[in-house]
Amino acid sequence: MNEKNSIEPSLEEVLQEKDEQERKEKYNRYVKNMTPKSNPVLNCLKAFVTGGAICALGEAFSSFYQYLGVGEELAGLYGSMSLIVLSILLTGLNVYQKLGQFGGAGSIVPITGFANSVVAPAIEFQAEGQVFGVGCKIFTIAGPVILYGIVSSWFLGVLYWLWGIFF
Repeated sequence: MNEKNSIEPSLEEVLQEKDEQERKEKYNRYVKNMTPKSNPVLNCLKAFVTGGAICALGEAFSSFYQYLGVGEELAGLYGSMSLIVLSILLTGLNVYQKLGQFGGAGSIVPITGFANSVVAPAIEFQAEGQVFGVGCKIFTIAGPVILYGIVSSWFLGVLYWLWGIFF
């Protein structure tokens, strides 16, 4: 075995190693070598700019609807709906994926990220049909969020109700 292979083992070398301790060491070197390097400060800056741009776009939609004569509360609703529709369109055109790769956590601003998480699996499994593809996969990611959101809000509502009775 040459010097390069002992420093940066291939996956085959890791899997063929008989000694468990040596296999763990080779595996750790392999993972360290394969893990992409990242700059946390740059990633935070990208997330901040991306999330901020999405939020600014939402405010722009809201202001636009107010300019058209809609009340403030309804304009906020229309702005949210516009962000959802835009997120769905960008997911369908495979642009939101690229935005997510660039902006990281900034692209999962709640309303657009949630819309993306609902639509992406439905689009991916569309070929399996309306029921077993879209119908079953549409809530793959969003389903647990909805479930735990409803359960936790029910639990907190019961606590609030009990608080009102006893205090």
